[in-house]
Amino acid sequence: MVSCTDLGVKETDSFVITTESGEFLGVDAAGTLSSAYNEMNWQNTQENLYALNEATTDEQFIPTRGTDWGDNGVWRDLARHAWTGAHTFNYKAWNYLNANVYRANQILHPKTTKTAQQEAEAKFIRAYNMFWILDLWRQIPFREADQGPAVLPSVKSGQEAFDFIVADLTSALPNLPATAVGNIGAQNKASKASANYLLAKLYLNKHIYLGGDAQSADMDKVIGYVTAIEADGYKLQDGFFGIFGPSGDNETIFWANGQYEPRIWGSLHYNQGRETYNTGGGWNGFATTADFYAKFEGPADNNAPGAGQEERRGFVPANSLGVGFLVGTQGGPDGVVKARSGSPLVFTKDVPALTGQPDYTGVRLLKWHPGVKLNRGKDNEKDSATINMAGQGLNHLVLMRYADALLMKAEALFRKGDAGQGLILVNQLRVIRKATPLASLTADVVLDERARELYLEGWRRNDMVRFGKFNAKFAFVDNTDASRNIFPIPDNALGSNPNLKPTDGY
Repeated sequence: MVSCTDLGVKETDSFVITTESGEFLGVDAAGTLSSAYNEMNWQNTQENLYALNEATTDEQFIPTRGTDWGDNGVWRDLARHAWTGAHTFNYKAWNYLNANVYRANQILHPKTTKTAQQEAEAKFIRAYNMFWILDLWRQIPFREADQGPAVLPSVKSGQEAFDFIVADLTSALPNLPATAVGNIGAQNKASKASANYLLAKLYLNKHIYLGGDAQSADMDKVIGYVTAIEADGYKLQDGFFGIFGPSGDNETIFWANGQYEPRIWGSLHYNQGRETYNTGGGWNGFATTADFYAKFEGPADNNAPGAGQEERRGFVPANSLGVGFLVGTQGGPDGVVKARSGSPLVFTKDVPALTGQPDYTGVRLLKWHPGVKLNRGKDNEKDSATINMAGQGLNHLVLMRYADALLMKAEALFRKGDAGQGLILVNQLRVIRKATPLASLTADVVLDERARELYLEGWRRNDMVRFGKFNAKFAFVDNTDASRNIFPIPDNALGSNPNLKPTDGY
């Protein structure tokens, strides 16, 4: 027997590119930058980073229906907060984010020839990916582009990690362009607004990452960064669901170019969209909790057009696919959509368990609609009579949005003790979303308003952690240990890099 073995080092938390002599000679800045941007498209999947941030919350969960969505229990473990360091979405998200940090390091190395704007964009990309690593795991492995596989990545955490990300963004700001509002082009690019947004998000969560209480000086920074975004022309847009369509809008600051089909078909029933949208139908997976649905203004038992619900809750027409929260009898172009049993498809609010569920339990969420823009507001009795394929497959997966920035500013004011000014901003948003203005502002009200505005946009876990709600009992969660507020360093990463420390509580 003859065998040939070529044992190379397989990196699990970063990757290494060198010449045959082992010397790093730089990379093509434009090509590597394009690759780093393209890796943002990885967020369009329903798994990995998205799953960690959404399928672990009260906003979304995935029950097993027969054998569908069993997947060896990975979804149930997220819903029950029973994940471990070996969870597949945990280590895939870790590997993806760390790999993109390394791409940015290659561009930023002195041996790579680059323009000032390319360097600024690479710093933004590095900061964006490091932000998520800090947020999810609190430890960031770091390898310079010219360090070979024999050098173990160092680890940044706490104040060092926070300061490093802030330094990247602040040094990048002067050389980033002020992207025109409403410019949805073929390739998304970092801008001054996206850097200011990420800085606001960092300082809003600083006390979570470093410990202690929110500081007034940090909240002032949040307010200042959001004010800078406003100075670039971003503002609230009338017509909520139109923001998530194919054309430009006043709110989108940063988006992924990846197609957003998983946001469409992940929730829809197998028979929804089969005829109208020329597809095999939905995947019948993701649902939301009855408690989350109840956060929205409107009658509890009716989500038909013109039922008095706020715009963000959407509506379910009689003769076409609805938008927003799909509950009750589901309509289609030929009448009522049928469940697999042949009976009318009626989505129920209650899901008794995570296993053994029929195909109709659970309210479904549809924010990116496969048809045209849908802008039915409160008390608008018009139906969505014409639906077509105009929006499907277009590359506008929103990652940063002005409404989020406005709510960050309102929250910062509230945490500073100025609930009155914070309430004014929240009510600005509620009025344009056709919801009744609020009389007062509390921590729960701030969190709930973020839920109503930002569902499916990847921020629910981050928000729940900041307000102390993520390690509380909700839906199918009984594990209230504070260790659940962060994810464990993946087992394979711990095995390859002793500089990483096992996460407390795992």
